[in-house]
Amino acid sequence: MDLESLVIHGDADGDDDPSIAPVLHLSSTYRAASAQAFAAEATAVRPQHYYARYGNPTLARCERLLAGLERAESALLFASGMGAISTTVLALLAQGDHVVAQTSHYMSTTRLLTALLPKWGIGATLVDQTDTAAFAGALRPETRLVIVETPSNPTLALTDLAAVAALARAQGILTLADNTFASPVNQRPRELGIDLVVHSATKYLGGHSDLVAGALAGPRPLVERVWETAIVLGACASPFNAWLLLRGLRTLPLRVARSNATALALARHLASHPAVARVHYPGLASHPQHALAARQMQGFGGLIGVELAGGYAAAQRFVAALRLAAQAVSLGGVETLAAHAASMWEGSLTPAEIAQAGISPALVRIAVGLEAPADLIADVDQALAQAGG
Repeated sequence: MDLESLVIHGDADGDDDPSIAPVLHLSSTYRAASAQAFAAEATAVRPQHYYARYGNPTLARCERLLAGLERAESALLFASGMGAISTTVLALLAQGDHVVAQTSHYMSTTRLLTALLPKWGIGATLVDQTDTAAFAGALRPETRLVIVETPSNPTLALTDLAAVAALARAQGILTLADNTFASPVNQRPRELGIDLVVHSATKYLGGHSDLVAGALAGPRPLVERVWETAIVLGACASPFNAWLLLRGLRTLPLRVARSNATALALARHLASHPAVARVHYPGLASHPQHALAARQMQGFGGLIGVELAGGYAAAQRFVAALRLAAQAVSLGGVETLAAHAASMWEGSLTPAEIAQAGISPALVRIAVGLEAPADLIADVDQALAQAGG
């Protein structure tokens, strides 16, 4: 099915419940009909009627839809995007293993790679994501996983998914892609050869800034392997958040298409503004990887990185002066959000790590929502006027 039909019908399970809206199953535990039935549920893989940390009918329904969106056999929900990433990495790696990743990642992913994994004897090499040869050069005999994020946070640099997937597969190495910024509407990494796809479902998938959840999609054996670690670590999603996520997914293609169009219009406007030094947006012809974006993405997304000509102080004044766009973290909701990247990253990354990730002191990340484009452009213009140089 086309994605617009899939988000409405892709979670159907053939049960006899006549409800149009999904049923919310809140029970944490379930009564067994017999000792034999109890034993079967207790030893089953991902049972839906045993204990909520193991599985739940509402979660299972949402997971079916997520798997379909990413063209995968199976999917697994988590309490957060970082719960999904961390659990997956820990499930796939062991002491002595090595992972190759990017210098530009979501900041908590970077901390996982550089601060936590070494404590457990797992090495990590970070490379420039725009250079496929750098990935190839970083691979070792003990490399077991390559992690990519494209577009990356917050500079919107791209990774050539097909090329990285091919070089990893040639050496029997698994690949994991964070597809949060693109969403399955704009990019489907598995169709380009990536093994596993992860999301912060808090963002575009949920779409209303009212839930926190994460998701993993991929081949059933790998997802079940991660599930075995997930029930130990306990980063399970709540049934209510899964139910909210199902509601948000119904409009995902429509929301993302609108965000794509508005972001492109705003990026073009900003690129010609005298108070702006640089615009990072893969939909602009001036983006150094625009050709790659056009090749591997169906849309260019709702995130814009804008560097103000006035530097750090001007960026802070600009964000504070916005009236329609809220100064807040996160993205992918119906409302436009803006954040001064350097201020946001300072609490989690060192100055050297911020510089290595290519984050300019003057960079502001704008997460475009569903407001009228003309209203957003007017808001940005008045904020730029106040920010000055």
